[in-house]
Amino acid sequence: MHDLRAIREDPQGFDAGLARRGAEAVATRVLELDERRRAVTTRVQEAQARRNEASKAIGAAMGKGDTATAEALKAEVAGLKDSLPRLEDEDRALGAGLEALLAALPNIPSDEVPAGADESGNVEVARWGQPRKFAFDAREHADLGPPLGLDFETAAAMSGARFAFLRGAMARLHRALAQFMLDFQTGERGYTECAPPLLVRDEAVYGTGQLPKFADDLFRTTDGRWLIPTAEVSLTNLVREQVLAEAALPMRLTALTQCFRSEAGAAGRDTRGLIRQHQFEKVELVAVTAPECSDDEHERMTRAAEGILEALELPYRRMLLCAGDMGFTARKTFDLEVWLPAQQTYREISSCSNCGDFQARRMDARYRPTGGKGTAFVHTLNGSGLAVGRALVAVIENYQQADGSVSIPEVLKPYMGGLDVLRPA
Repeated sequence: MHDLRAIREDPQGFDAGLARRGAEAVATRVLELDERRRAVTTRVQEAQARRNEASKAIGAAMGKGDTATAEALKAEVAGLKDSLPRLEDEDRALGAGLEALLAALPNIPSDEVPAGADESGNVEVARWGQPRKFAFDAREHADLGPPLGLDFETAAAMSGARFAFLRGAMARLHRALAQFMLDFQTGERGYTECAPPLLVRDEAVYGTGQLPKFADDLFRTTDGRWLIPTAEVSLTNLVREQVLAEAALPMRLTALTQCFRSEAGAAGRDTRGLIRQHQFEKVELVAVTAPECSDDEHERMTRAAEGILEALELPYRRMLLCAGDMGFTARKTFDLEVWLPAQQTYREISSCSNCGDFQARRMDARYRPTGGKGTAFVHTLNGSGLAVGRALVAVIENYQQADGSVSIPEVLKPYMGGLDVLRPA
């Protein structure tokens, strides 16, 4: 959500920020609707005040025996009681219209975000590690996986496309990755482990920006709840409608959860393998900070995600996303892309975003500065630390051997019950 006062102060700057994201200029519409709503709100307040004033005056007139004045005041109060509901309805309708208009607008990019309409405008910031050289033709995980326990056919038979059934050592490796990530983020990086709900109400997905614009990307239950697309929803809403003490900041939260996405906008993309699934596990990172700390927290969070890739010895690169490729709620985003040898390219495995106060305004999440007066909106950040299925893809492909087996990365061996190689059945 956007700050109306900031739009009033600099409408041209607001439209310029939207233009960087490919969105149309709306400041004039916003300000016109805001002016109409404020005018009606003023009329409502004046009518309410006059009704209360006239009601008190009736008693005073009756006490003086001034029947004519009392009757005139009664008629005025009756007229106000008739007109006020219409004014109040108009006020609510204008307020709802203004909120709906603002809720559909993406966050304004930070000044350091590069221009660009799509992923071709993203900027590589850094690389880590050297891609392995194989003495054989590297194979994709969708080809390597089935003899190792990665079963797409069974999953498709029971659930349809974009599902997987993991068995045996493959399931163990998937679990090992998830547990290692969670242990790393809690033990090494100081995040607090959480086990949040997977089903949430409208307000929760509205607060983090999935509603109303991205409802088609979500799964909804018969009772009106939503399956979370990421633990960001549950974790960030922990501070919904809260006023936090500054001493409680930063809050750093992590959770390993199932995630559910309809992938409505991904028809025909990544139809093979684990890259884009309807159901997957992810270790999510969420931080809640004071505004002046959010840039540093963004770097810290990105390094926490990079730490997993480095521990797994998986080559990756960090990309600064351009304005046109960022998510709806982000003001600045770093994507981490891991090297996949079969594709001879880097693919996204983590996205770490600073949302500024955009989500906090939607959730009414504030903090009280130490020694200061009043409250201010917190800043929220979120990132993948990491997507477990995509990490499994990267391990399978980067640690594959000529005979179709996959060696286990050193950091995962303590989680594998003595197993150090996945061998084809």
